[in-house]
Parts: sequence; C-alpha cells; structure tokens
Amino acid sequence: MESKSERAPANMKTKTLMSALKSKYADKSWNETMQLVRRCMDKTKGDGRICEPITKCLEKINEALNVSSLTGMVSRLEMIAKQRGLGSHLSPTETVCYLTADLFYIEVLLLPGGCVEDVRAAHRGEAPVSSPSLLQLLRMKKFQEFSLKLDDLVSFYNIQGDSDVKAKIYSALRHLETDLFKISHLPRSLRESDLHVDLIMNGRIGNAQPSRDGAPMTVEYYISPLEVLMGLSDTGDVSRGRIALVMVGNSDTSHRLQIESLISSPPQVDSLGFPVFQPLTDSCSELLPATFLLKLQPPLPMLSSFIQKMGTITDGVMSEKHLQVEPLPRLLLKQNSQISWTDGIQFVVPLPASEYHSYVFPGAEWGRESWKGALIHTVPFHHPGHVPALLNVLRHQSAVNVLMESCFSDHNHHIDAGLQYDLRCEVLPESDHCLSVTFSLDDSNHLAVLQVTVEDSHQTSCRLLMPDLVDHKLDDYISRVLMRCMSIPITMRAIRKKVSSLTTRPVPVPDPELSTAMEITSTPRSVSHEAVQEERTASSSPGYYLMSVSSPVADNANTDANPSPCASLAVYSHWVTSGLPAELL
Repeated sequence: MESKSERAPANMKTKTLMSALKSKYADKSWNETMQLVRRCMDKTKGDGRICEPITKCLEKINEALNVSSLTGMVSRLEMIAKQRGLGSHLSPTETVCYLTADLFYIEVLLLPGGCVEDVRAAHRGEAPVSSPSLLQLLRMKKFQEFSLKLDDLVSFYNIQGDSDVKAKIYSALRHLETDLFKISHLPRSLRESDLHVDLIMNGRIGNAQPSRDGAPMTVEYYISPLEVLMGLSDTGDVSRGRIALVMVGNSDTSHRLQIESLISSPPQVDSLGFPVFQPLTDSCSELLPATFLLKLQPPLPMLSSFIQKMGTITDGVMSEKHLQVEPLPRLLLKQNSQISWTDGIQFVVPLPASEYHSYVFPGAEWGRESWKGALIHTVPFHHPGHVPALLNVLRHQSAVNVLMESCFSDHNHHIDAGLQYDLRCEVLPESDHCLSVTFSLDDSNHLAVLQVTVEDSHQTSCRLLMPDLVDHKLDDYISRVLMRCMSIPITMRAIRKKVSSLTTRPVPVPDPELSTAMEITSTPRSVSHEAVQEERTASSSPGYYLMSVSSPVADNANTDANPSPCASLAVYSHWVTSGLPAELL
C-alpha cells in the first residue's frame, strides 16, 4: 500500500494538470470544449472504461447548457439517443435528426435556430406520423421527459430475436389490436346509464384506446364509485381507473400468434354475442418466441385462486409459478412494509360527524392459503379471445380489493387509546371471494355478523345475522348500498342507522278521542296513505342513489327511492370534501 508521502506528489501533479487545463481553456467557448470532448471520445472508442467518464462529462455539459442553437439541439438529441441505446444521425441537409431502433425511428424536424418544427414516429414498414406529445416536450425543452418517453418506446419493443422475428411479433400485435377493437364494437346490452362507466365496467374489452405516439393500446377495465365521483371535474380522456397496456413480451417457449385478423368482416357471433374466430392454422399464425401481455397499471394484488383461473383461460400461459405469495391485506398495503401481520392489525376509519370505526384484521386468520396471493404486473396470453374473460377476472379481483381497502386508513400507527369508537368490527376471511364483519351495536350485548360475498364485479350480496332479527328486505337493502358505494365503513354506517330505526321506532299510543272520531268518520284512506309513506321512508336506501351524480344503473329495477333535487349536489360536494356521501351523515 502506498504511503501518504508517495500519494502527495501524485496529488500535486493532478492539481497542476487541472490548473493548466483550466487556464488553457478559460477563454474557450463551450462549443469548443464540447468538440474537444467529442474528439477524446473518438480516440478512446475501443476502450469503454476510458470513454465512460468522458461520456458522463459530455452529458453534464449538455445538461448545463441552455439549448439555443441547431448544434445544441442536435447534441442534446444525440446524447438522449445514446442514453436510451438508440442510434442517431443527421440528414444530408442537417434539418432532420433521426433517432433509430430496429422496429421504429423518430424524425425530429429542425429549424435553423434550433427550434423544433415537428416530431414524427414511424414503425417499421409504416409511414411516419406526427406525435404532438413528443413535439410539445421538445418545444418546451423538457428533455428529461422526452427521454423517458423514448425509454417507454424502447421497452415496448424490447423483444428478443433478429429484425425479421421482431417485425413478425410487432405485426402480430397490430392484428391483435384490430381484433380487440372488433370485439369492443360488437353490440351488447347496457347496464349503466353513464355510458363511460358502462364501457369500462361492462364492455367486453373495457374502454379501449388505440396505440398512438408510439405508446401501446390501453384498456381501462375497472373504476370504483369513489373514482367516478372524484373524477367528475376531469376533462378529456384521462383514465381515472385501472388500466392495462396491450403489449408483447419475450417467452422461453414459442407460442402460436396470429399474423392476420382472426375475425371476419362483418363479424359472425355465437349465441352469447362473442365473435367466432378462425382457427390458428399455419396460414394465419406462426410460432414465435413471445406472448401478448396485459401490463397492469397499477400492478394488481391477486389471490392465488384468481391467478389459477387466468391460467385456465390462457391454457397455462399464465402461471403462479415463481410468484412470491403473501396474505392479500399485506399486498394491498405493500407500501407499509414495516407493518407486522403476526398478531393482526387495527385500522381506525374516521367518518363525518366525528364518527370513528375500528376494523381489526387478525393475522393468523388472514394467513390462510385461500387468502394468499401475489402482486401481478403482467398477464400473458396468446389469443384475442382470452381478453374478455381475463378482464372479468381482473374486475372481480379489483372489486374484492376495493372493499378490503375501504377498511384501511393511514391512522393505524397513531391510534388514540382514549378514542371512543362508534363501531368495533373484526374482519375475517371466508372463501376466496367472501368475508365477514363481526360487530356489536351500541345498544346491544349480542354480536352481529355481516357476510359479504363478491360474486363478481357486477354482483355483491350481503346477509346480516343478528339475534331476533330476520329481514330479507334488509339484506337486499344492504347489498344495494354496498354495490353503490363499494365501501364497508359506509355500509356499516348505513346498517347502524337502519337497525336503529327498526328497533327504536316508537309504538304509537292510540288517542281515545281520535279513535272515536275515526270510527265515526271512517276515513281509512288517509291512514293508508300515511302507512304507505312510512313504509316507503323505512325501505328507502341512502345507498340507492350514491352514484346518481354520474352513473345511475339503468337496469336496476329495484331502485325505488328518488333523491330530492339537492341530493345529487350534496352527495358530490361531500365526496369531494370528505370522501363520503352526504345522505349517510
């Protein structure tokens, strides 16, 4: 090991060299300095270890400079291309800078002063198409965002194989998109009066948007009632729910992928309204080392049983092998990795009017195998006919997750020991799509149990088990409240109010004089009218019109309550301010 005395001359030599370089180039312009760095890079291209620090130096110089010339813009584009593994070159006229890859290229049309006239993206074999989003980023000189967009493009085409294989896989993806749009446009019955919500929740392909600006096709497949109401002020086609990107991915085994559309024009449909596909023969498909993918954004925590269902749909392409399984509540709270589930966990959910609910999840119970799952980032498949069934499974799981997450809060680490709870609940798992909520009302010494079964994303049924109370109409009422809000705390609040009104309703004391008058006048019509009004009031559900602001259900014939003229405004304003509907205050 060299001593301090040996290192001292070396340090002095370095300082002297740096001082000499600084004085030599003090009067030089940045352009001359950059040209020097480029010449050094050309001389050291054979040795990556020497070139790497020089490359970083050039990147720092580029980032520090304000792009105000044609040369500056070209230098910045070339640097971005190198960072993303793309090629770059200028046209002979030096007015177009090309950023190139195997399956696509970007044309940046430049003006003499360095301004950008247009940006065009072109896929292999296709004509270039203007990209407004990329153009805006370059005009605003948001080079980091532009670089990230290119990175998305590179990852989109991150396929193994030579250029011909990549081209075939990309062609298969294009034909898949064509068939998915054909499926999405097939006639179907509406379930929701809000067409946008109906398309997302009930459309065979959800809310599908074509690929553009180099970005893949997107499918919005689920949106919760809260997301609907909180998104009322949004404009444009911004996705507010859960989406999936339609992409391709590498595979260790070859799969038969379509090389042309599998749906005839016009489409032929079966008895269920789904299209009839032509078989995957050698003439319309080819074995390729890839699969189609639904890339989920955000990634979706899924139970093992649901993952197995997707494996059955995709003929084994989707598998839970090599997936790290954990209890579903832990997956839903993955950002709070410090939470220990050994002894369970308690959440405090605040509601309006200073009401607090406590929800306890026992760790041992939620550790059951039936409620373990994994965080799914991508869903592989190889046929367009798989997609509608896969989306139904994703919607079903999303509905389960939304109900679970409604019991979570950020207050679990700051529980006030002296806090008085209006309702204490214990949430227990039953089957893979059924859970129970055990609770006790204030004025009762008996425990009650609410059983919640999520049949699918369109149907959730509830059953209330209470001593001395059997009311099937009440079960129907609770089910409709839960379906409209998809929130267990809001539903439990509604149950408290409803049960309280049923058990504490005052028994009318007969007035002798009134009884005599009624006997004399014999006017049962008014009494009958009052009874009907009371029955209507008692059976009216505060949850019936929770979504009436944006998406009342058109085919729900059981909805028998009409909100007052100001109810919709009250619901919306309270969702915005506190996340809860006003009619349950």
